[in-house]
Amino acid sequence: MSTRRNPGTDIALIAAFAALVAVCALLPAIKVAGPVPITLQTFAVLLSGAVLGARRGFLAVLLYVAAGAAGLPIFSGGAAGLAVLTGPTAGYLVGFPLAAGLCGAIVERLPRRSLVSAVAIFCAGLASSAIFIHTCGMAGLVLRADLTWGQAWDVDKIFWLGDVLKNVAMALVATAVHRAFPDMLARPVAAGAARQREGTPAA
Repeated sequence: MSTRRNPGTDIALIAAFAALVAVCALLPAIKVAGPVPITLQTFAVLLSGAVLGARRGFLAVLLYVAAGAAGLPIFSGGAAGLAVLTGPTAGYLVGFPLAAGLCGAIVERLPRRSLVSAVAIFCAGLASSAIFIHTCGMAGLVLRADLTWGQAWDVDKIFWLGDVLKNVAMALVATAVHRAFPDMLARPVAAGAARQREGTPAA
């Protein structure tokens, strides 16, 4: 598979979306029962994948996690440092870049049609969140908060309604971005086709 992108643009977009995730993490959180607050982080995480694609979306969210682990106070509530990655919310942080990557991988392969695309992007985001963010998050609660899987589910299930609403918003924003900037998300193309466009015979 091959895509053609400008490396400088890629770096700028990765940094910009890492900053967006940080901003959403620092907005006031809703405190609920359990150690994990409700924030807009997942909206920004999945938007990164849906807008930038698998590779750049993964790298943007990974940059956010790495910057927070390095000491920048950009985790939820202004937390920072490696201690956060050993706490009860560590699983959610681990799941963030993976979810962005999966969401991006799915969206890269979707047809660009208004309603169909918005619904499909919503499904991509919700599935990615369920597979990685919620699963890794519950695993972190089991390992770091000494909860059973049943207790971890009781904590995690509180976030599902908000997750659905955030994915609706994410899908609408991502669809609008792709309409305004149709080249933002480089679609994967066969390597043979790429070589033919460049005048190189396919093997």
